[in-house]
Amino acid sequence: MPLASSPGRNQAASFEVTGFYNPTMCFLRYLILLSLVVWIGGLIFFAFVLAPTAFQVLPTTHLAGNVVGRALGKLHYLAMVCAIVFLLSSVIYSRWTDGAVHIFAARHALVALMLALTLLSQFWIIPRMDALRAQAGDFGAVAPNDPIRVQFDALHAWSTRVEGLILLIGLVVIYLAGNVLGRANR
Repeated sequence: MPLASSPGRNQAASFEVTGFYNPTMCFLRYLILLSLVVWIGGLIFFAFVLAPTAFQVLPTTHLAGNVVGRALGKLHYLAMVCAIVFLLSSVIYSRWTDGAVHIFAARHALVALMLALTLLSQFWIIPRMDALRAQAGDFGAVAPNDPIRVQFDALHAWSTRVEGLILLIGLVVIYLAGNVLGRANR
């Protein structure tokens, strides 16, 4: 009896086409993971490599602040794309694997919160920091108790907290997504 006509072979081939190994499902899992890797990896690189290096290597804090600020803005736009890709891919994946969309699943709610925090940083905190930086010029020459410097430092502290919170939530989302994707493999 040829292999192709044996019952076990047909069932396995059918599972590969319609189940876990379906190319569309593999691509959705890839998009889910890629969006998280790019977003969270970008945050880790920004916080632990780019920002400290810029302030150590560049000759003035003003120049380093400009580089870090521009990089953070680009990271935010990348994060917005990653959030949309994750949410769309994960919702479709849920629909196709469980038969339900699970819009309010913890991983979706947390990514929506990460996106909201990213938008807060990009469109509320950073523009205010940029306006203060433009007023002050080089903060290296501004006294620590100057009102503009005090405002800037407070906004910088909030920016750091927001980005740190996004990173922590993202690590939780990676865990949750891994559980969901791992269940389909069992």
